[in-house]
Amino acid sequence: MNSATVRNLLVRGMLAGLAAGVLALVVAYFLGEPNVDSAIGFEESHAPAHEHEVELVSRSLQSTAGLATGVLVYGVAFGGIAALAYCFALGRIGRFGPRATALLLSGAALLAVYVVPFLKYPANPPAVGDHDTIAKRTTLFFLMMLLGVLLAIAAVIAGKRLAPRLGTWYATVVAVLGFVTLIGLAYAFLPAINEVPADFPATLLWRFRLSTLALQITLWTGFGLVFGELAERLLNPKPAQAPARATVTVPQ
Repeated sequence: MNSATVRNLLVRGMLAGLAAGVLALVVAYFLGEPNVDSAIGFEESHAPAHEHEVELVSRSLQSTAGLATGVLVYGVAFGGIAALAYCFALGRIGRFGPRATALLLSGAALLAVYVVPFLKYPANPPAVGDHDTIAKRTTLFFLMMLLGVLLAIAAVIAGKRLAPRLGTWYATVVAVLGFVTLIGLAYAFLPAINEVPADFPATLLWRFRLSTLALQITLWTGFGLVFGELAERLLNPKPAQAPARATVTVPQ
């Protein structure tokens, strides 16, 4: 793959990330923001009167322009990174076409980058979590994310190397079992964090976490579909059809 193709795929990846970010923004606004507002209301109702802080940025601005900026920048950034990973993966993970490779890469990214750390350290709304442990919680989340990515890459490499001896099916099963086992060990040995207030509504916490998961699923599914179509058109362009010539009938 030459540099021009890589550059074109990078641009298309960022555009696909932007399009997927728009879809994710709709999910975040209609599913996530109502739960954030409820959590903020809970936090304010339980805070002492003298501890109420003055908002530097209004809540309305946070839930509109701030949310849009964060989600769209996230989509473009990860779209570009995923496009570069796609350039490396295409043709190396199996005989998959551009669309199928894009969807497989998106699914793997969703699993390794979000689902794996989410199951150990799920997202929390406002009013949940100690301010003094935010650095520790952030570090553990990114450590779990890094482990998910590295172990997913290792599983793919192991599956490819085992395939000639075990066959594709059994090599895939062994690689997946190895991935799940190592992730399970990481879950067991990394410290657990439980800072949910005793009286925090369980349904609100559940809805918030589901909305964050729905946002990520929308983002990566949308990216896989859009980028797959753009990559297909770039890598496998349809041949141009010659215009039909008019037939002239000569009277006899």
